[in-house]
Amino acid sequence: MEFLKKIQFVGGRIAKTGIAVFLTALVCELLNWPATFAVITAIVTIEPTAANSIKKAFIRFPASAIGALFAVIIASTFGDHPITYALVALLTIITCHKLHLGAGILVATLTGIAMIPTIHDHYVATFFIRLGTTTIGLIVSTLVNLWILPPKYSKTITTKIHNLYFKTGNLLEKRGSEVLQNHSLHRDTKLIFNDILRDIESTDTLCEYQKEEWKLHRSSREELRYFHYEYKKLNLLRQILFHIGNLIYLPVQYSFSEEEKDRILHATQSLKGIMHHPSFHIPEQHFTLMKDLLEEFWDDHEGLHTKPFQSMKHHFSCETVMLYELLSIHDLLEELSEIHVLEAQHQTVLEKTLHP
Repeated sequence: MEFLKKIQFVGGRIAKTGIAVFLTALVCELLNWPATFAVITAIVTIEPTAANSIKKAFIRFPASAIGALFAVIIASTFGDHPITYALVALLTIITCHKLHLGAGILVATLTGIAMIPTIHDHYVATFFIRLGTTTIGLIVSTLVNLWILPPKYSKTITTKIHNLYFKTGNLLEKRGSEVLQNHSLHRDTKLIFNDILRDIESTDTLCEYQKEEWKLHRSSREELRYFHYEYKKLNLLRQILFHIGNLIYLPVQYSFSEEEKDRILHATQSLKGIMHHPSFHIPEQHFTLMKDLLEEFWDDHEGLHTKPFQSMKHHFSCETVMLYELLSIHDLLEELSEIHVLEAQHQTVLEKTLHP
């Protein structure tokens, strides 16, 4: 297993697929059964998590039985004919869909189609042999997924979250600069925003995979604690991006003075610096910047009271909205910094306990 881990160009899932195919074919050879159907099943059964493999195995087995049954019945009636392939595929897909066996449609259809050229006589025996080889593929691939190179997503999650904070900091500065210069939303800015959204969703999917893995593999208390820390960071990042999203789609109608522009630009750069910092450290001068923004926010908000309510198209000016979003991002980063401090303190206490 250590050898496989050193092969950088072969991922764990690829390596496990190769192992599952080899073992499946070996078992079929020992039983003197055709390995084709078992190997097909083994390839499509390898899932990102062992838990998913086990869940879907209970779906793929009956689905494969349906595909094999249709293949035997229709092939014995029409023979190896184009209409046979079409009917087997259509009936298998429709039946699996009606029985809510969606996860098994692919393997069932492949099994049924691949069986057609091999069906000549002994239909009952052929059916059970094909079902047996499919079962071997399911069992072997599930066991391989469970015991060989069990996936660990924690390091990948940590790296992705770190990179996402870095990208988000750059995005905030970029969009803030556009707004202060009265530029419309650039195409590149929107693309970066959408890329970050997709990356957050993919990272959240990895988190779900890791939770599923822990249902079958033991984990230490420290691993669980570290994972929850990273998951909190991801949720805070999602909230930060929500506020940046409000700036992304905010119409550019600003009338800031040069002094106000300079103050807001420094604030966005400071927020970016915090997101880039490994421990999300907040320097003292940042709090001064935020205090100035807060005072400006209230001054701008108070100015709305002097206008007649009916004549106001927007009850919050664009300036007020921008200041609010920046202050909201600051609040989230302050919470993030506090979470990191608590985690660092916990690690220090733990090290002193383990190494007094």
